[in-house]
Amino acid sequence: MTKKINTKLVKLIKYYSLINHNLIYDNKSINRYKFANNFQNTSHKDKELEELKEDIQRIKNCELKKSSKNIVFSDGNPNSKIMIIGEGPGANEDLEGMPFIGRAGQLLDNMLLAINLNRDNVYITNVVNYRPPENRSPTLDEIKRYLPFLTKHIEIIDPKILILLGSTALNTIIGNEEVISKARGKWFKKKIGKCNTLVIVSFHPAFLIRQPKQKAMSWKDLKMIRSKIIELNIKIEK
Repeated sequence: MTKKINTKLVKLIKYYSLINHNLIYDNKSINRYKFANNFQNTSHKDKELEELKEDIQRIKNCELKKSSKNIVFSDGNPNSKIMIIGEGPGANEDLEGMPFIGRAGQLLDNMLLAINLNRDNVYITNVVNYRPPENRSPTLDEIKRYLPFLTKHIEIIDPKILILLGSTALNTIIGNEEVISKARGKWFKKKIGKCNTLVIVSFHPAFLIRQPKQKAMSWKDLKMIRSKIIELNIKIEK
């Protein structure tokens, strides 16, 4: 009798292991098929992001685009509720078509890891999507030209937490009246397009490489982000 029960149990386990990734069952009377809904949302979001990327690639008479090898659109998880915005691509990012690689990217990865995050559970982009020549900061005209695309990008991701790294991201989203040394370590409630989100500012990893003493301030910002994730009960995809 015990052997028959064990056999049935093994079969049930095998069955549920097959369907578990497609069907997430809970005790509520509604929303039992969460994965199906998430899949639909992901497909819709992926389509919107692809259309946005194509719109950016169609920009004409853009000096940034002319001098770049690749568009640097994004990295990470589009379903994440944590979005990171940097300044613009550097030489390494331009070659690979990926934001935050090289030394600054490695430091960002370590910063995320320190608060139990990684690129699989955040979403990363930049203020501009093409590399400014000689790694200079984007001009005000360049920022204005890319701002509608960035706004749309934020609307699509719809983050609960928006992390701005560096002065360019700060000035683009919060405004020129703030300086990063005074703006960092604070939460701002911000409406960006159709998205209502909480914004925090911190130092850019490239700046921290040049000014390692500021890592202590950056660590305080990271701890604030971790606390807010817990407070808002944001689910982190593993």
